[in-house]
Amino acid sequence: MRELGPWLALIFRRPGRLVTGGLLILATLLAGMGLLALSGWFITATALSGILLAAGVQASINLYVPGGGIRFFAVARTVARYAERVYNHDTVLRLLTDIRVALFERLSTAGRDRRTRLRGPQWLSRLTNDVDALDTLYLRLIAPTALAALVTAILLISAWLMYRGELAVGLALVLVPAFLVATLLVYLRTRHLVYQQTAARERVRTDVIEHIEGFGELTAAGRIGKHAALCLRQAGQITRNEARTDTRNGWNLGLSQVMVNLSVVLALWMGLELFQAGAVTGPMVVLLPIALLGLQEIYSMLPDAFARLGGTLASAAALNRDCAPEPSQGAHEQQPHRSDCALELDRVTIRFSDHAPVLSHFDMAVAKGEWVGIIGHSGAGKSSLADIIAGLETPAVGRVHALPLAYLTQKTVLFDDTLKANLLIGRPDATDADLWRVLELVAMADRFVHEPAQLNSWLGSMGSQLSGGEARRIALARVLLNKAPLLILDEPFTGVDAETRNNIATGMRQWLAGKTVVSLGHAPEALLASDRTIRLA
Repeated sequence: MRELGPWLALIFRRPGRLVTGGLLILATLLAGMGLLALSGWFITATALSGILLAAGVQASINLYVPGGGIRFFAVARTVARYAERVYNHDTVLRLLTDIRVALFERLSTAGRDRRTRLRGPQWLSRLTNDVDALDTLYLRLIAPTALAALVTAILLISAWLMYRGELAVGLALVLVPAFLVATLLVYLRTRHLVYQQTAARERVRTDVIEHIEGFGELTAAGRIGKHAALCLRQAGQITRNEARTDTRNGWNLGLSQVMVNLSVVLALWMGLELFQAGAVTGPMVVLLPIALLGLQEIYSMLPDAFARLGGTLASAAALNRDCAPEPSQGAHEQQPHRSDCALELDRVTIRFSDHAPVLSHFDMAVAKGEWVGIIGHSGAGKSSLADIIAGLETPAVGRVHALPLAYLTQKTVLFDDTLKANLLIGRPDATDADLWRVLELVAMADRFVHEPAQLNSWLGSMGSQLSGGEARRIALARVLLNKAPLLILDEPFTGVDAETRNNIATGMRQWLAGKTVVSLGHAPEALLASDRTIRLA
């Protein structure tokens, strides 16, 4: 259960709302049980009075008090249930907000290694299914379980006080096992299946999305039918496992209900003995058994909640594993130690997980206005170094001192929005004239000047309406708009032909006059003309 620790801490940050919501649920349950119990008492008392009158025995019954009590419980149950539903669903939405905010805070501080470990469908599962498994934790599991235990205790105490201790002990011997059957036993019998179900659903979701995204490649390879059949087999297995889980859940639910009914029979039997002994009246005989029937409503909520607990634990474990920030010993500071430097790296070591260091004790100083090129083969640590400089990662050892900067990442990222909206991310106060100038610089103005929407042209998700080279130039333009004194450009000319690259590089010299530029690439021709070049081993 330790997997739930961080998320339960979030839930219990709102104790007032949780207590209020719990009290509303309790009021609903008690009003329902009171309605049942008082109705049973009233019907029994009326029947006995009728029998006595038919036998010629003088008898009377006050219809107004129990009738008023029945109406009170009926109205109270309706009002309490409505208020409980509205209030608790509002509470769940607030808890969901807290969980999502905490999750995004975790993701904002998570390292690149952890962020890139998962594919898109897996992130979709984390941000939707896994979060949804947690947001109803209070309403489906915590509150019903606590209230079921509380109501059971109230009934046992009432049996002890209003009848006798032997009845309370007998009820406890039946109700406590019924409670355990509806909770703990359900969890133990279904946890492994539900764990497997959670993992299987994620695999199927990933395979289906990859099937859609790779439709062309699968068709070309003649594997479209076999891959689709694989997805269908996995979905079929999930259905079979769900049926097994539901069957086990149903058996436990039925067993707990039978045990509750046994408690009713026990209370009725012992109540009749007390009635024959003259210890209680006839209406009191049916009061407790009918009240016990009210336990079926709350006990029926428990098996399904505890059957899902295994999946909730799996979701919590996945979120804790994939979305937790990674501690680091290094540091990133805004201002370099030396006034003439824009960037300083002091004995920086880059290491991911338990692997060997990508870079070890790396030193570098870049003067203000200097253009530096960094060259290295694939895996040499160029992009990792760029992430360290940009502050997206912190070094395992060492310190980074840098002026405010703009960063062109190795991966081209464009948002599902207009060209203008994508460019304004780099400089929100830029005018349309500024945007056209930077588009002219990256040789993209002609591409959009003839479009009907021009700057309002829709780029699509990840720039799907553009070629790879065009998307890269738009991303470069966005960075060039930024007013930061330091620019980090990781492979700025990916997908750009040599002639266009040379034209852009020539214009960037004038555009970036006075700024400090660090560009990274595999070869000198992929970089801007630099004042000096550093080669990573």
